[in-house]
Amino acid sequence: MEESATYTIRPNFKDKFRPSLVNDMIYKVLKESLQDKQYSSEAETWCKDITDHIKRNLKELDLKRYKYIVQVVIGEQRGEGVKIGSRCLWDTDTDNYSQGLFINDSLFAVGVAYAVYYY
Repeated sequence: MEESATYTIRPNFKDKFRPSLVNDMIYKVLKESLQDKQYSSEAETWCKDITDHIKRNLKELDLKRYKYIVQVVIGEQRGEGVKIGSRCLWDTDTDNYSQGLFINDSLFAVGVAYAVYYY
């Protein structure tokens, strides 16, 4: 007898990426990492460390077959406006993103995590 193989091309509802949960996590990581900091040339290092921290937290969600892309931008707070935009070509049923924003007197930080389901 042959066994028939099954292949799931969509995650179950409970295994989907949940932006609302990840938004809070990103904000907490940004706040913990930057709340006592003043903007300086170390911002590049902070971005790398925060990005790694967010990626570790995403992997702990244990969402099977999701791949993550994380981007963190830190800038000096000077009272000027900043706009950040992105575009993605993806499956709106399975793929999604989350973002978090942190601001103090010296700096602003935006963290974005993209979750792409790997077929």
